[in-house]
Order: sequence, then structure tokens, then C-alpha cells
Amino acid sequence: MIRKINTEKIPIKLWLEDIEEGALQQAKDLANLEIAFKHIAIMPDSHQGYGMPIGGVLATKDAIIPNAVGVDIGCGMCCLRTDLKEINTADLKNVMKQIRQTVPVGHKHHKEKQDEKYMPVLKENLPIVSKEYERGRDQVGTLGGGNHFIEIQRGSDDYIWIMVHSGSRNIGYTTAKHYHEKAIEETKKRGNNVPKDLSYFIRGTEYYDNYFKEMNYCIEFALQNRKLMMYRVKEAFTELLPSVQFSNFINKPHNFAAWERHFEENLMVHRKGATRAEEGEWVMIPGSQGTNSYLVRGKGNAKSFNSCSHGAGRVMSRTKARKSLNFKEEVAQLKNKGILHALRHKKDLDEAPGSYKDIKNVMRLQKDLVNIVVELAPLGVVKA
Repeated sequence: MIRKINTEKIPIKLWLEDIEEGALQQAKDLANLEIAFKHIAIMPDSHQGYGMPIGGVLATKDAIIPNAVGVDIGCGMCCLRTDLKEINTADLKNVMKQIRQTVPVGHKHHKEKQDEKYMPVLKENLPIVSKEYERGRDQVGTLGGGNHFIEIQRGSDDYIWIMVHSGSRNIGYTTAKHYHEKAIEETKKRGNNVPKDLSYFIRGTEYYDNYFKEMNYCIEFALQNRKLMMYRVKEAFTELLPSVQFSNFINKPHNFAAWERHFEENLMVHRKGATRAEEGEWVMIPGSQGTNSYLVRGKGNAKSFNSCSHGAGRVMSRTKARKSLNFKEEVAQLKNKGILHALRHKKDLDEAPGSYKDIKNVMRLQKDLVNIVVELAPLGVVKA
């Protein structure tokens, strides 16, 4: 931990040296919630979000806040190690071309519904998920936009790795939007005076139970989404290099809420843009498309509710990045590193390396949260 704020109802523990005013105010809003437990933890990649800062960790006993999970429920990353020690540029370009042909990106969906075996089993009728199920079959195995990516990387362990970052697509967004609106209504009925974006459900109520069930379905959908994309990436590799083998699959969500045991209490731990990092647990922490990513093992630091950052974190808004960053300079930096990047137009500057925090500094600030095991340098990046 870098510093602590004691001016609110409960402390705010921060793993960063400075925090933007908007994110700080959101952290204070969390710390003043009657339902908040023990303290608020803010990770080193934190920046302003909706209601709760990205990189925030909140624990409660008897409440759940849809906006403390976020609109991309279950968003997270998975990675896989190949047995390749090298991949030449020509082969890498061919692999990436094949990936782009089989994995829709941005707003694109599959032209045909995917086999139901790729969908999580719908065990009961859930109000939103049941309605969105068939649309989900068009979207499972699709990347989306924003900071989502498929990246081919060279590991410090001398192996070539694959990393995929994506979430629950429209099925998660629709679920989150519906329950956030219902949470606002329920909070008003109870007369709780809290910021609208931190509206919540009380444990034991119908909406609490329904949201928790639907959230978990969306988390499972997000996993299946990443698994199907990873399967298609593996196909791209094996089509070109038939003998390649894969191992060490790791999956980690970073937008979710789950029951966990902390400080001798059963708590609902909300992580929004934060990753669980229990002692010995594998975690992925990506940088940007121009900087390294990390495979780490958690230290199980109780002060962070056993959490760590989910990435580098933004240093500026998407709008500011498009207006202020120099396109030619950003592209030159990527080319100089030999990275097959995804910066094609000025509109892509919101995902340029310059729009993100220094990942090495982010890792320095959380030395008490994780141990670095493998450092991963980007070779090729697929983005919307």
C-alpha cells in the first residue's frame, strides 16, 4: 500500500501515488456508503469510471451494486502458452490474417449462430439472459472494441504466448443496464441517500437474487466467449504450423462480484477493473499494445482484499487521446519495436500506448500484491 485516506466513514487504501480528482471523489463516495465494509482498496491502474473508479475494490455484507461490477460483466483475460520458441514475421502475419477472418471485431457479429455447445447452459429462466440467449449465439467468440485485444507475445520464458481480452458483449451490457435501472428504483423506494450510480439491492430481495444469478451467467458467457476466440486462434496457428502444442491456460475476470472470506467475515467483494490475486493464484496484467504484459502470482494481501490491478490503466480519456496524441509518433514507436500493431487511423489513438499509464510503474506500485513470473513482449496485436 502506498497511502491511506482517513477523512471518510471508512479508510481508503491506495496503491498509487496520485489519483485524478474524479476517481478520488468516486472512491470517497464508496467509503461513505453505509453498506461498505472495513475499507476501500484502489489499485495502481485506477482512473474514473461510472459510479465506482476503475481499479476499485469494495466489500459489502448484505448488498450488491450493479455499477460496482460494471456494464461489461465478466470482462477479463485468458492466455495460453505455445511450445514455439520463435515465429517469423511472415508466419505471424498469416496467423493474424486468419484470426481476423474467424474472429469478428468491433460491432461485428458472426453471420451465423454458433453451436449451442459454445454457450453456457441456461439452467433456469432468467429475465434478461433468457431473452438475450439467441443473440448471444451470434456474439460468442467475438472480440468487441475499446481496449479488447488478441495479442501474440514473446515470453521471458522463451515461449510464444497468446492473450485474449474481452467480455460478455451485449448480453452483459443489457443485463447490467437493466439491473442498474432497477437498483435506482429500489434505492429510491428505500429512501437511501446515495449517488445514483451507486444504487444497490439488499440481500434477500428478488432483484438481489436475480441480479446475482444473471451476473454469474454473464461471467460464464464471457469465459466461453474468450475460450471460443482462443480456439479460433489455435486453429490459425495449427493451420500454418500443424505440430504446435498448447498448454498453461489461465482465465481471470476483472469485472465481477463474488462471495469471499475476508477478515473472518463472509463478504460480497466487488471488483471493477481489478483482479483477484489470492496467494499463489495466477493473474494476467496487460500493458498496452506497445508495452509488456505480465504473468504474476498473487500474494494474497488482505489490505487489498486479495486483489491487484487489471492492467496499466488509462492516463487520459479516449477523447483527449484522440485530440492530443501525435499519430505519427505513436506509430513510429510501435514500428521501432517491430510490433505488428493495430493503429491504423487517428481515431485509433485512444488505444495508443501514450494513452496508458507506465506499466512498469504500475507493477512497481503493487510489489506487495503480486510476484512477476513471466514478462510478455507484444509481437502482433488484433483490435477493432
